[in-house]
Amino acid sequence: MNIFELEEKYIAPTYGRQPLTFVEGDGMKLEDSEGNEYLDFVAGIAVCSLGHCHPAISRALTEQAKKLVHVSNLYHIPTQAEFGEKLAEVTPESIQKFFFCNSGAEAVESALKLAVEHTGREKIVALEESFHGRTSASVGITWKKAYREPFKALISDAFEFIPKGDLVKAEEKIDEKTAAVIAEPVQGEGGVKVLPEDFLPGLRELCDENDVLLILDEIQAGLCRTGKWFACDHWGVEPDILTMAKALGNGFPIGSMGARSEVMDTFSPGDHASTFGGSPLACAVGKAVIETMQSENMPAHVERVGRYFKNKLQDLAERYKMVQEVRGLGLMLAMELDDEEDAKDVHARVQGDGFLINRTAGEVLRFVPPLIVQENHVDQLIEELDQVLDEVE
Repeated sequence: MNIFELEEKYIAPTYGRQPLTFVEGDGMKLEDSEGNEYLDFVAGIAVCSLGHCHPAISRALTEQAKKLVHVSNLYHIPTQAEFGEKLAEVTPESIQKFFFCNSGAEAVESALKLAVEHTGREKIVALEESFHGRTSASVGITWKKAYREPFKALISDAFEFIPKGDLVKAEEKIDEKTAAVIAEPVQGEGGVKVLPEDFLPGLRELCDENDVLLILDEIQAGLCRTGKWFACDHWGVEPDILTMAKALGNGFPIGSMGARSEVMDTFSPGDHASTFGGSPLACAVGKAVIETMQSENMPAHVERVGRYFKNKLQDLAERYKMVQEVRGLGLMLAMELDDEEDAKDVHARVQGDGFLINRTAGEVLRFVPPLIVQENHVDQLIEELDQVLDEVE
């Protein structure tokens, strides 16, 4: 059997996969099973932040794997404590204690449990167009009905939504029953939509006035993706709880929920747990990721290349009527086209020519390359997009 037959027989049909099989990667490049090379502007959906097979990460992984892989949280784990200390160096000042897990959805679930336990309240307010995961609680605060409706029997009625940018509606919804408000500073799956300038500071103020916790979901936007260590740094807003994953392990499964110390200390042994969370192996990799980002001054690099990339996309927008908008921060960028079928066509043509990009929210082309991307890589993609947009239009 070939890989497609094996998948059909043995793998759950939960993914709409592209007809590609990658076997090797190096930095910005991926090679498929046919020997074709691709320039990667997807990075495993904002995961491989330091590129494929970064030597510092591969070294941390292999060296730790020779020592100790797993012991469980029944015992003290030195690399976990060291990783927490390193993470506290880059998170917003308010975030000083961490719970480690294996994914973004798990980080969100732990954040919701902590908020409910700390406040003694039950209501969670989320934003329209949000995406927070696909587990039973995280999908409940995910806006898209196609994700929620099939599982409504599992979803709490304590979840409510408010329009992004509407502080009047937010004030109406946030009350004495509200445990937390959760928001993505940049909505990734929703189409790479940056929150309006005054909205996040306004949410922070409303939460403070009502003794409500502010949870910021930075699973996609965090860890230098937007040109700051965390997207909330653009607004100078500090959360009570912060979720992160994706870039944290550069491809190794790791997630984390961070919180203010007095909030996190609400938890006591047995309130929450993760068998594999914070393993010696995961934490060695995570620590290496942060150290590498620090040594390479990644926020400054992303800010520079991201600005260059966005300007080049805006040049295309001025030339082609089918491009409705270019938006985003740093290296979390999007080009919205006027038609979903055109977006599918552009995506397929670009991929066929050896460039990996992503399509989300129907007509939106999303660009979340490894953060190590250089201007010459951007130039190659822009030249390709210019040619394809001309053909399609």
